[in-house]
Amino acid sequence: MKWEGKMTHNIITTRRRLIKGGLAAAAAVAAPAVLRAQGRRDLSMLTWAGHADPEVIGAFEEMHNVRIRAKEYVGGDQMLAQIAQSPTGTYDVILSDAEYVVQLQQAGFIEPLVPEDYPFDDFFPEFQNFRGHWFDDRPYAVFLRFGFLGLSHNRAAMSEAEARSYRGMWDSRHEGRIGHFDWHLPNLGALSLLNGNLSPFDLDEQHWTELSDTLMSLRPQVRGFYDYGGMLSALRSGEVAAIPGIGDWITGVLARDGADVTTTIPEEGGLQWTESLSIGGGSRNQDLARTFIQYMLSPEGQVKTATLKAYPAMIPTRSGWDRLNEELPGEARRQNMVLNGPNALDEIRAGRIRLRELPVQQSLETWNDAWTRYKNA
Repeated sequence: MKWEGKMTHNIITTRRRLIKGGLAAAAAVAAPAVLRAQGRRDLSMLTWAGHADPEVIGAFEEMHNVRIRAKEYVGGDQMLAQIAQSPTGTYDVILSDAEYVVQLQQAGFIEPLVPEDYPFDDFFPEFQNFRGHWFDDRPYAVFLRFGFLGLSHNRAAMSEAEARSYRGMWDSRHEGRIGHFDWHLPNLGALSLLNGNLSPFDLDEQHWTELSDTLMSLRPQVRGFYDYGGMLSALRSGEVAAIPGIGDWITGVLARDGADVTTTIPEEGGLQWTESLSIGGGSRNQDLARTFIQYMLSPEGQVKTATLKAYPAMIPTRSGWDRLNEELPGEARRQNMVLNGPNALDEIRAGRIRLRELPVQQSLETWNDAWTRYKNA
């Protein structure tokens, strides 16, 4: 019995040692992960949807032991309101449409950047000193991605030949089959190009009146006003034949799923949308925000943003184009970012593309009021 008791005691002691040792070993293995989690920093970001998806930011988060906390918005007005209603320093990184950078800078919502911190020499010339981004020789935003807006259409309902002019939307065959993205800037900008305004957002009173008349004349053709998801559904199904003022950021998503849709830049020209990155005013993580922007401008980051699942885009850097053509030549061709032969930059250099901007001679409220009257007509 004594032997049995001694044996039992030894077994229990051994088990305790093994368990203790195992726990210690497990703790030793887990320690780096625990320490890493304890040392992890947060980076807050205000952004359009999709930019904080794991396939976009995951590698950066792992590389720098950071967790990006994203707040998503829809539309520049909502973005401005979100920042204005938040304490200073709430957002470390702000992704905005380029036309809103001036307002962000004037309101003190973004920090000045050091030019040497960013690869401007790697940008194509058209994007190096981008309008509305530099103040007193200092940038306040860095150009990240862009796309063209024209006439997006379902090929079964409207051919490329028809879509070569915005006038095709007035054809009787398309009565009740024209859709709109529910935002005044791209729609009014596209119709301003139809009216022959080379500066489609800089209109005197006469040209503004003419644009308002053109807009109202299209109303009988319109089936509805759509958000992002609604546009995808309406174009895919053929519920609408065409939607003006949008582009590959919608039709590219549909084309990936096999839908027979495309975007044509009409003979009257198209618009360019642009998204840019800034460091939020009062950010306490400006070093990390700078590193994140640098990552998104690296070849790896550029390919990730070009192929964003939510909506694809073209990119402004030569090294980004090189990497995209090397890794995804099919996508480079689809987005017209090929290295040898005609490409998207030719459209800009030929003067067929105008920047989407805020209205110059009217207020945003004036344009928004006109859009509201149009919707309610």
